[in-house]
Amino acid sequence: MSDADTKSTIPVLGDWSELDQILAAHKVDRIVVALDDRRGRLPIRELVSWKFRGVTITDSADIQEELSGKIITQGMYPSWLVFSGGFNRCRSLLAAKRAIDLVMSLVLGLLSLPVALITALAVKLESPGPVLYTQTRVGEREKKFTIYKFRSMRHDAEKECGATWASKKDPRVTRVGGIIRKLRIDELPQLFNILKGDMSFVGPRPERPEFVEKLKSQIPYYAERCAVKPGLTGWAQINYPYGDCLEDAVEKLQYDIYYIKHLSVFLDFTIILQTAKVVLLGRGAR
Repeated sequence: MSDADTKSTIPVLGDWSELDQILAAHKVDRIVVALDDRRGRLPIRELVSWKFRGVTITDSADIQEELSGKIITQGMYPSWLVFSGGFNRCRSLLAAKRAIDLVMSLVLGLLSLPVALITALAVKLESPGPVLYTQTRVGEREKKFTIYKFRSMRHDAEKECGATWASKKDPRVTRVGGIIRKLRIDELPQLFNILKGDMSFVGPRPERPEFVEKLKSQIPYYAERCAVKPGLTGWAQINYPYGDCLEDAVEKLQYDIYYIKHLSVFLDFTIILQTAKVVLLGRGAR
């Protein structure tokens, strides 16, 4: 069905001048404003009048956010972000988040120690090079830090191609690397990053400086994802598969901004539980 056909199936009840009669006739309890260009076009007086009569006036961006679990950035008014609720950073919330990070990273670090030792031995035996792979990533407020992972690629993986996103069936990935990536075991050393305070358990994915600078110049609001600590897992990671292109980065940013707006301990626990399900099913790894 074409856009024209879709639009033709939507009933048009009237124009702004008939708003009073339409609302009364249909017993409307919510009005959603979905105008791209509102300058001089919004019937402010009528909307205020109905607001005082108990009708809820909602921006279309709020409805999209509620239904999709992400904040649509294309065409979004900066003023919507400025005046929107959420984006709270109270000290008690940050303290609780940090306490959870410390406890979980210590407990998981101890429980996963046997797995980590076996993984280190397997990586060392399969291919030459260090067991751990270190890389510079961008953290909170765009502060750079060193991330730690079990090496899953050849030690000279970027010698010729430089910094690139991992792809499906990436030839640089070793046999052991393919297994530990699928099971997310390669990310266990990041528990040390969480203990240090460079990362949190939940937050936007930590990206490389080369990608961040490129994406900041191409995607509006991309720098805002650095308002919080990056995470071992996150709202974008459980809602969208691994991305390796500009379109994927835009899509994941919309989930990241949603997370930053609704940051809470409850949301963090929801993401952690969903991540456990994703890991057990082996979805989205590369």
